[in-house]
Amino acid sequence: MEISLTVNGKKLKSGLSPNSTLLNFLREHGYKSVKRGCETGECGSCAVIVDGVPRASCITLALQAHERELITVEALSSRPELSELQKRFIEVGAIQCGYCTPALLLLADNFLKNSAEPTEEEIRDAISGVLCRCTGYAKPMEAIRKVSGKD
Repeated sequence: MEISLTVNGKKLKSGLSPNSTLLNFLREHGYKSVKRGCETGECGSCAVIVDGVPRASCITLALQAHERELITVEALSSRPELSELQKRFIEVGAIQCGYCTPALLLLADNFLKNSAEPTEEEIRDAISGVLCRCTGYAKPMEAIRKVSGKD
């Protein structure tokens, strides 16, 4: 079967098997920020944005992304310099082992694009789908608050 989709603004056409997950498809095409974690949709390390909505790519068939717009965290690195969110993550030490960091950055970036003055609860909700075993969420929350103007 063939699939056609847009990843980070670039058109991608490729053949695939009908049971290929979006996670496997993206990793096979070089998108290494999409991490393989639980493979049950629980940990969130495989998060991508599909047509503006966060999705667990490990439980999404690649065919479900046919003709859709996807964003991975690599989209943040396509900018000439670090985004404000990336700078704040570094500044406050929100990166521990780094495994969940791409998903946290991606979900936070997507959330902040759509939330001018988010509450603490809204920020927590936005990143709640990503399991972080290292930071306890304090540092990522601090970084996101700084970008949103809450700190």
